[in-house]
Amino acid sequence: MKIIDLEPGDPRLIDDLLPVLVELRPHLTEQLFRDIYAEGHPQGLRFTAAYDADGRCVGAAGWRIVANTCDVRRLYVDDLVTASTARSGGVGHAVLDHLEAKARDAGCTLLDLDSGTQRTDAHRFYFRERLVVNAFHFGKELN
Repeated sequence: MKIIDLEPGDPRLIDDLLPVLVELRPHLTEQLFRDIYAEGHPQGLRFTAAYDADGRCVGAAGWRIVANTCDVRRLYVDDLVTASTARSGGVGHAVLDHLEAKARDAGCTLLDLDSGTQRTDAHRFYFRERLVVNAFHFGKELN
Protein backbone atom coordinates (compact mmCIF):
# COMPACT_ATOMS: atom_id res chain seq x y z
CA MET A 1 0.00 0.00 0.00
CA LYS A 2 1.18 3.48 -0.87
CA ILE A 3 -0.02 6.47 1.18
CA ILE A 4 0.35 9.92 -0.34
CA ASP A 5 -0.40 13.41 0.94
CA LEU A 6 -2.03 15.28 -1.93
CA GLU A 7 -1.41 18.97 -2.49
CA PRO A 8 -3.94 21.50 -3.83
CA GLY A 9 -4.25 21.28 -7.58
CA ASP A 10 -3.21 17.62 -7.72
CA PRO A 11 -5.66 15.97 -10.16
CA ARG A 12 -5.72 12.86 -7.94
CA LEU A 13 -7.80 14.84 -5.43
CA ILE A 14 -10.75 14.75 -7.84
CA ASP A 15 -9.95 11.66 -9.90
CA ASP A 16 -8.95 9.29 -7.09
CA LEU A 17 -9.71 10.63 -3.61
CA LEU A 18 -13.13 12.25 -4.13
CA PRO A 19 -14.93 9.06 -5.25
CA VAL A 20 -13.78 7.36 -2.03
CA LEU A 21 -14.58 10.39 0.13
CA VAL A 22 -18.11 10.54 -1.33
CA GLU A 23 -18.80 7.13 0.21
CA LEU A 24 -18.63 8.88 3.60
CA ARG A 25 -19.77 12.33 2.48
CA PRO A 26 -22.39 11.73 -0.26
CA HIS A 27 -23.38 15.42 -0.35
CA LEU A 28 -20.01 16.37 -1.87
CA THR A 29 -19.97 17.36 -5.50
CA GLU A 30 -16.76 18.06 -7.36
CA GLN A 31 -17.38 21.81 -7.20
CA LEU A 32 -18.32 21.79 -3.51
CA PHE A 33 -15.19 19.77 -2.72
CA ARG A 34 -13.05 22.25 -4.67
CA ASP A 35 -14.68 25.18 -2.84
CA ILE A 36 -14.24 23.58 0.59
CA TYR A 37 -10.61 22.77 -0.09
CA ALA A 38 -9.89 26.27 -1.40
CA GLU A 39 -11.27 27.74 1.83
CA GLY A 40 -10.01 24.99 4.14
CA HIS A 41 -6.43 24.65 2.93
CA PRO A 42 -5.34 28.03 4.34
CA GLN A 43 -6.96 26.89 7.61
CA GLY A 44 -4.82 23.72 7.60
CA LEU A 45 -7.04 21.22 5.77
CA ARG A 46 -5.03 18.50 4.05
CA PHE A 47 -5.92 15.24 2.28
CA THR A 48 -4.19 11.89 2.25
CA ALA A 49 -4.93 9.03 -0.16
CA ALA A 50 -4.12 5.33 0.19
CA TYR A 51 -3.48 3.28 -2.95
CA ASP A 52 -3.51 -0.48 -3.28
CA ALA A 53 -0.95 -2.53 -5.23
CA ASP A 54 -3.01 -2.05 -8.41
CA GLY A 55 -2.87 1.74 -8.09
CA ARG A 56 -6.52 2.18 -7.04
CA CYS A 57 -7.36 4.70 -4.36
CA VAL A 58 -8.84 2.65 -1.51
CA GLY A 59 -8.64 5.11 1.38
CA ALA A 60 -9.03 8.81 2.02
CA ALA A 61 -8.44 11.08 4.98
CA GLY A 62 -9.04 14.76 5.50
CA TRP A 63 -7.14 16.20 8.45
CA ARG A 64 -5.61 19.30 9.96
CA ILE A 65 -3.29 20.26 12.78
CA VAL A 66 -5.03 22.53 15.27
CA ALA A 67 -3.53 24.61 18.06
CA ASN A 68 -5.82 25.09 21.02
CA THR A 69 -5.76 25.74 24.76
CA CYS A 70 -6.98 22.25 25.64
CA ASP A 71 -4.36 20.07 23.95
CA VAL A 72 -1.86 22.70 22.77
CA ARG A 73 -1.61 20.94 19.37
CA ARG A 74 -3.69 18.10 17.97
CA LEU A 75 -4.11 16.40 14.63
CA TYR A 76 -7.84 16.40 13.97
CA VAL A 77 -9.18 13.91 11.43
CA ASP A 78 -12.11 15.46 9.56
CA ASP A 79 -12.70 12.41 7.36
CA LEU A 80 -11.45 8.83 7.40
CA VAL A 81 -12.91 6.39 4.90
CA THR A 82 -11.95 3.12 3.30
CA ALA A 83 -13.54 2.27 -0.04
CA SER A 84 -16.37 -0.22 0.45
CA THR A 85 -14.55 -2.68 -1.83
CA ALA A 86 -11.43 -2.60 0.36
CA ARG A 87 -12.77 -2.72 3.92
CA SER A 88 -11.22 -5.09 6.48
CA GLY A 89 -7.99 -5.15 4.49
CA GLY A 90 -5.83 -2.94 6.67
CA VAL A 91 -6.36 0.32 4.80
CA GLY A 92 -7.83 2.23 7.74
CA HIS A 93 -5.09 0.96 10.04
CA ALA A 94 -2.38 2.05 7.59
CA VAL A 95 -3.89 5.51 7.12
CA LEU A 96 -4.27 6.00 10.88
CA ASP A 97 -0.64 4.94 11.38
CA HIS A 98 0.41 7.46 8.74
CA LEU A 99 -1.59 10.23 10.44
CA GLU A 100 -0.27 9.29 13.87
CA ALA A 101 3.30 9.58 12.59
CA LYS A 102 2.48 13.02 11.14
CA ALA A 103 0.99 14.06 14.48
CA ARG A 104 4.04 12.93 16.42
CA ASP A 105 6.40 14.66 13.95
CA ALA A 106 4.41 17.88 14.37
CA GLY A 107 4.59 17.74 18.17
CA CYS A 108 0.90 16.98 18.64
CA THR A 109 -0.31 15.65 21.96
CA LEU A 110 -3.45 14.03 20.51
CA LEU A 111 -4.87 12.47 17.36
CA ASP A 112 -8.56 13.22 17.48
CA LEU A 113 -11.71 12.56 15.44
CA ASP A 114 -15.48 12.62 15.73
CA SER A 115 -17.69 9.76 14.59
CA GLY A 116 -21.45 9.89 14.18
CA THR A 117 -23.32 7.95 16.85
CA GLN A 118 -24.93 5.74 14.18
CA ARG A 119 -21.56 4.53 12.79
CA THR A 120 -21.15 1.48 15.02
CA ASP A 121 -18.89 -0.39 12.58
CA ALA A 122 -16.53 2.59 12.58
CA HIS A 123 -16.63 2.69 16.38
CA ARG A 124 -15.55 -0.97 16.60
CA PHE A 125 -12.64 -0.15 14.29
CA TYR A 126 -11.60 2.88 16.38
CA PHE A 127 -11.68 0.85 19.59
CA ARG A 128 -9.53 -1.85 17.94
CA GLU A 129 -7.09 0.92 16.96
CA ARG A 130 -6.92 1.95 20.65
CA LEU A 131 -8.78 5.24 20.28
CA VAL A 132 -10.92 6.08 23.30
CA VAL A 133 -14.06 8.10 23.84
CA ASN A 134 -12.57 11.03 25.73
CA ALA A 135 -15.26 13.69 25.30
CA PHE A 136 -18.80 14.39 24.22
CA HIS A 137 -19.14 16.48 21.08
CA PHE A 138 -22.13 18.80 21.08
CA GLY A 139 -23.54 20.61 18.08
CA LYS A 140 -26.44 22.77 17.05
CA GLU A 141 -27.50 22.97 13.43
CA LEU A 142 -27.87 26.50 12.17
CA ASN A 143 -30.37 26.72 9.34
